[in-house]
Amino acid sequence: MSYLHSRPQQPDQQNRIQHITPESANWEYVGFEVLTLSAGEQQQFLTEQTEVCAVIVSGKVDISTQQQHYPNLGERASVFDNIAPFAVYAPPSETITIKANTDAEIALCRAPATGKYPVRLITPDDCVSMVRGEGTNTRHITNIMMDNVNAEKLLITEVITPNGHWSSYPPHKHDTDALPNETALEETYYHKFNPQQGFAFQRVYTDDRSIDETICVEQNSVVMVPEGYHPVGASHGYDLYYLNVMAGPKREWVFHNDPAHEWMLKK
Repeated sequence: MSYLHSRPQQPDQQNRIQHITPESANWEYVGFEVLTLSAGEQQQFLTEQTEVCAVIVSGKVDISTQQQHYPNLGERASVFDNIAPFAVYAPPSETITIKANTDAEIALCRAPATGKYPVRLITPDDCVSMVRGEGTNTRHITNIMMDNVNAEKLLITEVITPNGHWSSYPPHKHDTDALPNETALEETYYHKFNPQQGFAFQRVYTDDRSIDETICVEQNSVVMVPEGYHPVGASHGYDLYYLNVMAGPKREWVFHNDPAHEWMLKK
């Protein structure tokens, strides 16, 4: 199995099926956790020295911090319901308590921070949706915490790629701190499928091929992108969802297309 691929595990003591840290990923910025809660279950997390955005992937939950309480958040039973998510942002040195009112899935997206921004509720109205690409390169974007919501390091978006379509395509990368042409951002992809038994292929490769991995992803897989290009192809019959978390030295998403494949944008 590729070292860039994290398969889901059985829930741990904190109900996490994914638990990726900068140390486990061998990078500096992005942390990513997914927890699954049954109705009535509750878990508590410390933000420590990171900012955390708790994205409600599905279900209804109460989320509390030391000063705020947000009851009954969440409007979708599935990421394929065509509804933007709720999320809660918390700065370092906070405690986040999550209680499930229904069966629920929550993603905890982390990056180092100093405490510049306070706790904030992010509603579906705060999210920005758009369609990108054309033909079999069409995909549907919902920006949760890009330039629509302030943060210190975190950039978060989710994408629906229809079955048989390509995404993050033409292949692009963001691994070099070279503004205005490119920024350096680590990235995780959290994959889900409709129907759930689906699969997709994600390739991660660098210009010199020091990294060249092609990964078959299934339900609840995470692909880590430390550097390089990272296109995704959804198999016929299975719509693909992924949640992206990015962070790096600068909070800007400026990418560089693979020159070998950029021609298709100039047709």
